Amino acid sequence: MNTVNAIKETHFHFPNQTGFYKGKVRDVYTIADRYLAMVVSDRISAFDVVLPEAIPYKGQVLNQIAAKFLKATEDIVPNWVINVPDPCVTIGKIAEPFKVEMVIRGYLSGHAWREYASGKRSVCGEPLPEGLQENDKLPTPIITPTTKAAFGHDEDISREEILKKGIVNEEDYEKLAQYTQALFKRGTEIAAAQGLILVDTKYEFGKVGDQIILIDEIHTPDSSRYFYLDGYEERQKAGKPQRQLSKEFVRKWLIENGFQGKEGQTVPEMDDELLASISDRYIELYEHITGEKFVHHPIDHLVERIENNISKALQELV
Repeated sequence: MNTVNAIKETHFHFPNQTGFYKGKVRDVYTIADRYLAMVVSDRISAFDVVLPEAIPYKGQVLNQIAAKFLKATEDIVPNWVINVPDPCVTIGKIAEPFKVEMVIRGYLSGHAWREYASGKRSVCGEPLPEGLQENDKLPTPIITPTTKAAFGHDEDISREEILKKGIVNEEDYEKLAQYTQALFKRGTEIAAAQGLILVDTKYEFGKVGDQIILIDEIHTPDSSRYFYLDGYEERQKAGKPQRQLSKEFVRKWLIENGFQGKEGQTVPEMDDELLASISDRYIELYEHITGEKFVHHPIDHLVERIENNISKALQELV
């Protein structure tokens, strides 16, 4: 696997650039204090830690899935996108982000299952019935928000705590909750049409003036967990693990190799075979969830291509 042409980081300087932010996965350039040019890198994070190796084509997969589903949900809630000038880039409007991530779960998996297995019977103030097994479908989807941490781990928080602390006012929170349920319903329908189950996901919102808009990515393998619909019931009845398309397989590999993002732990070495398998899994999800064949855009001179495409797009905006 050639990781030389994977995007680990970018260092661009555009005309009218007024800011730069490097997230776990994204490099975000602020232009004229009006627009954001977001480069989705090939970095990968788990347990809120950016892993040392980048995954070829991962950025393209995430950006193109997000672009497709932001377009497919703009009738539910407006979003930040203006255009997508490169497979790895989205340019959009600046919004004032809400300081919570709206996580929604239709099944008891991942973090929620780990909490449940430890004996807890509620997550973020949402009660959970007794007798559930890992990956069981929940009676109804539950919203389990997290605080957005600039550094370190995001933390679970309840609706009541959000309102009490004034993180979001009640009127806005109710709208965010309604949008979250409607987006999850749409995402579930799209997934089912492709033979998949949307297990859980997260949405981020912001405000432009008084208008709430959807920001960041949606329904990607970085923000969502998918199971294969075929055989789900049989595997649950037999107590077998579900076949899934998400980052959970990366987390499990890390756990098996002694890493959970805790202090003093070292990320295990990721060899070429593992990197290739992760890349393949991301491409597999792209093809399954979109129903489209993945186009391997050339990755020679990748960073130069991205810079040129952003520059051309910005000339038309600024």
